[in-house]
Amino acid sequence: MGCAPRDVRRLVVVGGAGSLKTASGLDRVDTPDFPAPYKGEALAHREVLRLLRAEVDDLEWTYLSPADEIAPGERTGTFRLGGDELLTAEDGSSFISAEDYAVALVDEVEKGETIRRRITPAY
Repeated sequence: MGCAPRDVRRLVVVGGAGSLKTASGLDRVDTPDFPAPYKGEALAHREVLRLLRAEVDDLEWTYLSPADEIAPGERTGTFRLGGDELLTAEDGSSFISAEDYAVALVDEVEKGETIRRRITPAY
């Protein structure tokens, strides 16, 4: 089943961290400490990812989730790339600067190395 216009071949979605799997096996949005103000948006983004995976076969899509926390900071150009799991540092934090998230986004748009999958940049 396809949904893309014939001339569109690539889609990069800027998503959220709510659908990332935590160490407990729960999606981040389903954990007790997930911030209530972001829950509706996180649930909607999880559904978008589910639909991409289940129903979109005529697009080269990539879904980009940030770390649990994203905020203005420093552009380091040095970060890890994960998949469906929430990336955490040794202290348990999960962070990426907006600047480095933008680098990961532009890298994916330019290189197109992650097709029909999610990527997650974090420190």
